[in-house]
Amino acid sequence: MKIKLDNVLPGDIEKRSFEIIGQELGDRKLDPEIEPVVKRVIHTSADFDYYDNLVFSEGAVRKGIEALKKGACIITDTQMAKAGISKPALSVFGAEVQCFIADEEVKDAAKAAGSTRAAAAVDKGAELASSGRPVIFAVGNAPTALVRLYELISEGKLRPELIIGVPVGFVNVVESKELILELPVPYIVARGRKGGSNVAAAICNAMLYMAGGR
Repeated sequence: MKIKLDNVLPGDIEKRSFEIIGQELGDRKLDPEIEPVVKRVIHTSADFDYYDNLVFSEGAVRKGIEALKKGACIITDTQMAKAGISKPALSVFGAEVQCFIADEEVKDAAKAAGSTRAAAAVDKGAELASSGRPVIFAVGNAPTALVRLYELISEGKLRPELIIGVPVGFVNVVESKELILELPVPYIVARGRKGGSNVAAAICNAMLYMAGGR
């Protein structure tokens, strides 16, 4: 069987992909502020369910962009998400991305508290936030990270610039995301079971590219 391939140059593949996404969305409209984020997530996942699944608090994308322009630190729960976030785009604003999940002090803290490393990593991120550094939490894997964020924010111990809550899975995933929707902080959440480190990175990259005028 012969397959006819589109004659697209390598540099134009992303552009053509976004054109296809726009065509397949058809009459479904998006608020201009969130449109680049939703489309980049669809581009990353080839999953149009994110048109309905992604939930944004009011002004969440704008606030995330403002934080990045101030040199925010993005704290992720996986090395995969960290690797997927554009370092050149971060460097434009003096921003950075950190993943504390493998830090020895985080491992020790989790063992002492009988918690997960993801939860202990949130505590370390909260320490960074307490120093006055703008912090964005991008969670693509661990619902326990979202639960710990909920606890710290509810107790008045943390006020992040933005929470990206998109863990994927079956155990406590849906429930942890719903907790974030109750918080009085900016959030971008993928309701339901879908998500992942690639989705978390895609959301961060979308805002970085928007911040840079791309």
